[in-house]
Amino acid sequence: MDIASALARARNLAAVADDAGAQAAYIEVLRADPTHLSALTELGNLALTGGFRSAARTAYLEAVRHHPGNAIAHINLANVLAPELHEAHQGMAWALAETDPERAEQHLDKGFRGHARVIQPYRGTGTAIPLLLLVSARAGNIPTQLWIDDRHFAITVIYTEYHDPGEPLPPHALVVNAIGDADLCHTALARAVELLARSAAPIINRPDRVQTTGRAAIARRLALIPGVVAPRIDPSSPAAILARAGELAFPLLLRRPGFHTGEHFLFVPTRADLDAAVASLAGAAARARPGSRGDEELLLISYLDARGADGMARKYRVMFIDGVLYPLHLAISSAWKVHYYTSNMADEAAYREEERRFLEDMPGVLGPAAMAALARIRAELGLEYAGIDFALAPDGALLLFEANATMVVFPPGPEPVWDYRRRAIADILSAATRMLVKYAAPADWRGRPNMAS
Repeated sequence: MDIASALARARNLAAVADDAGAQAAYIEVLRADPTHLSALTELGNLALTGGFRSAARTAYLEAVRHHPGNAIAHINLANVLAPELHEAHQGMAWALAETDPERAEQHLDKGFRGHARVIQPYRGTGTAIPLLLLVSARAGNIPTQLWIDDRHFAITVIYTEYHDPGEPLPPHALVVNAIGDADLCHTALARAVELLARSAAPIINRPDRVQTTGRAAIARRLALIPGVVAPRIDPSSPAAILARAGELAFPLLLRRPGFHTGEHFLFVPTRADLDAAVASLAGAAARARPGSRGDEELLLISYLDARGADGMARKYRVMFIDGVLYPLHLAISSAWKVHYYTSNMADEAAYREEERRFLEDMPGVLGPAAMAALARIRAELGLEYAGIDFALAPDGALLLFEANATMVVFPPGPEPVWDYRRRAIADILSAATRMLVKYAAPADWRGRPNMAS
């Protein structure tokens, strides 16, 4: 038996709503191969669509039994076993975001509609400061778990896309807007603006300011600052990029908006490489996270050469916490795409020594021009929690990579080789925590917890 042909016939019958014929064709495949993952999964999907939950459960159970390492098999089974469990739908939405955005969106709605507010357990012993934490259901959030202490703050989390606008906000003395990605979180940020129009509490990272920090927009704004060299970033469709191919300067970079850590980010060395790069990212766009803006939009970015005299690329990260500059790390890599976890830092003692000097004497390492540019960038962002990735040009100018609120601060591993980094990271996290207490302190939340309801 030709299993591939039988499977194709089953799919064709399902596509024209011949459920009985499709079912028979899938069963034909499974008679030949009872463990066939696609046949089990699609037969289960067909049964579930027709309302036959028991039959769907049987197919999904077989898929999990024969393919225990397959995530989609487990997701399908969870879906049919726990149709009313909103936490399960939330997990399914995040798991399916890349591979099946249409189903992910359905799970988002089931997972968060009516469940947009989560009260986190307070683990302290004294009087808690009531804190409102705004987040997006579609990722793009600032990690806050290391600097918002649940032994000091009573935290209520609101997923802004799904919060009922007619429902009053819970009592709070402080708001932290953790929605950080302006390219991904348009809806969440717009809803956050609407929600906070009803709050009188201090706000960390006002959402209207975060809205102006998309990659293209921030590059245009910061390019006007003396001492800053910013890339030109043009949001364009794949077709528009290819139509302009003859006028583009190479090498260049292509990126999907709304992603970080180098995901969906390509270096295009020559015109001959452009078509394949565009096709690769356009294919990824068709599988975009639900809620992202413009499935076909790519970012066309001019390339800034961050290599030093030794041929290695460098990327500095500095955090802006409550108006103060804090050095976070320096990553040195032989690759153009520099990230700390893929850099050469663990292998090269000389690079770690260079980073140590940066952490202990940022002004001396960067020089006055870059330090002045950083101060102006901090003021231009107007955010209480943000950061910047950049390199240095030979003349001391700052080569901008990105500046926004989504910068992650995580402690290094326990190995002694990273001991020189611990003080700098602890200083940043402590500053962020002190900032929260400072902004909440002027409100007399101890006696009037409803002061900003």
